[in-house]
Amino acid sequence: VQLQASGGGLVQPGGSLRLSCSAAVRTFSSHSMGWFRQAPGKEREFVATIDSSERNSRYGDFVKGRFTISRDNVKNMVYLQMDSLKLEDTAVYYCGFRWSEIGSDNANGYSYWGQGTLVTVSS
Repeated sequence: VQLQASGGGLVQPGGSLRLSCSAAVRTFSSHSMGWFRQAPGKEREFVATIDSSERNSRYGDFVKGRFTISRDNVKNMVYLQMDSLKLEDTAVYYCGFRWSEIGSDNANGYSYWGQGTLVTVSS
């Protein structure tokens, strides 16, 4: 399984970014996906996860309605729409792939990771 994350960049506080992650796996629609992030000097942190069916998603407590995870099972893509970005959202964002249909907020439950995409929120 190969994952390729993209869409990071520099954005001002209050701005928006949309991260994308492509998955090179034939059975993408049968597996859950997630986004995590890691800021310098900090542990990897759960951001969002979505089940294979797209019906269920969960978010980290800090998200508070600002981010939306979605997926396109035809294109083998997962997205993270990030709005109302804050300085503290600055981090490298990673997409992860799980063999399970059900998503997880535990990074140990993911078998494959993308290379990460840097999001910098700065004025």
